[in-house]
Amino acid sequence: MGWIGESIESIKSLQIRQVITQGVSLGMIVTSALIIWKALMCITGSESPVVVVLSGSMEPGFKRGDILFLHMSKDPIRAGEIVVFNVDGREIPIVHRVIKVHERQDTGEVEVLTKGDNNYGDDRLLYAQGQLWLKRQHIMGRAVGERNMGRSKGDILKF
Repeated sequence: MGWIGESIESIKSLQIRQVITQGVSLGMIVTSALIIWKALMCITGSESPVVVVLSGSMEPGFKRGDILFLHMSKDPIRAGEIVVFNVDGREIPIVHRVIKVHERQDTGEVEVLTKGDNNYGDDRLLYAQGQLWLKRQHIMGRAVGERNMGRSKGDILKF
C-alpha cells in the first residue's frame, strides 16, 4: 500500500499545482488585458478607445458589428466628424455624425448636434430631456479608424 498511497498523494499534489498554475495564468492574462486597455486610454485620450456599432443608424457607412477606433484630441469638433457620445441617463454610447456646431457667445463653449446617417431627424429626441446640444463632456471620442466585420471576403481595416 505504500506505493499506491504515494501515487495518490502525487496525483493530488499535481492537481493542486495545475489549478494554481492555471489560476496564475488566468490572472496574468486579465492583468495584461487591463494594462493594454489603460495604455490605449492614455494614448488616445478616450475613456473607451474601441467601440462596436450596435445599430443600423449609421448605415451604409457603418453597419452593425463594425468596430471603431476612437481618439479624443483638443482640436475643435467640426461638422461632418463621426463622434461617439454618452447621453445622461443612458449607459450605451451612441455613434453618430456631427451636423451642427454651436459656439456659445457668452462662454465660448462649443456644443454640437448629431444625427445618424440613416435617421430622418437629428438626435435631440435621444438627448436627455430638455437638452438641445451635446457638450464636450458627453463626447467620448472621434472615429479615426474602423474594422468592417464580414462585409467582403477579407475584413477591411481603414484609418
